[in-house]
Amino acid sequence: MHTSDHPERPPSPPTITRVHSPTVSIPTPGLLLSVAEGAHYSGLPRHSKSERRRASFGPGISEASLSRARRQVIEDVKELFSGHPSVKIFERSWRRDAVFEDPWSKCIGYREYAAQWFALPKLCSKSERLSFRVLSSTTQPNQIIYAQRQQYTMRLFGTKKIVESLVIIDLDENDKILKLEDKWNGEDQPKRWGAELLRRFNAKATKLLVSVKPLKDKTT
Repeated sequence: MHTSDHPERPPSPPTITRVHSPTVSIPTPGLLLSVAEGAHYSGLPRHSKSERRRASFGPGISEASLSRARRQVIEDVKELFSGHPSVKIFERSWRRDAVFEDPWSKCIGYREYAAQWFALPKLCSKSERLSFRVLSSTTQPNQIIYAQRQQYTMRLFGTKKIVESLVIIDLDENDKILKLEDKWNGEDQPKRWGAELLRRFNAKATKLLVSVKPLKDKTT
């Protein structure tokens, strides 16, 4: 019986090529129209850890312990989140060059950040504060930090959305707002690829869609 000098090789296993398609989050037309502040009410996907944590930011301090100027800033910001924006609030408590940030927008300057707040009552029939507590008020850094739980009712569908936030307010030497950052569930703003561009796009788009009265006060 003839035998081969080389033993027969077993067949090679088939090669499986896996092609990974990148997960791309494409905003819907509704999101682009409602843009930054409207995103508060449609909401972002929450991580399960955040859902379990429920944005428990710790004990608060008495608002009565704050200076009159800081109490005024807090009251003005409360009015904005409640859907009652006004030029008077921005003249009194905001710098013209201030920055506003949340997960869907990054606004630079009055025309951009004011448009976000004036969009709120157009999109929501009601914005109700469920809880509020000041966590800290410091001079170095010159800053107020508070936690809030806000319920928004969509004007179009009547649906409700609760957003829990850590709000960080940076102030200048005159206790005017330099920057207001709304951190949903206390989390940092999204850093994934393209997030910064989308947030800036939303800010600029809202500025074009929502008319804003000019400031009477020309100073910062």
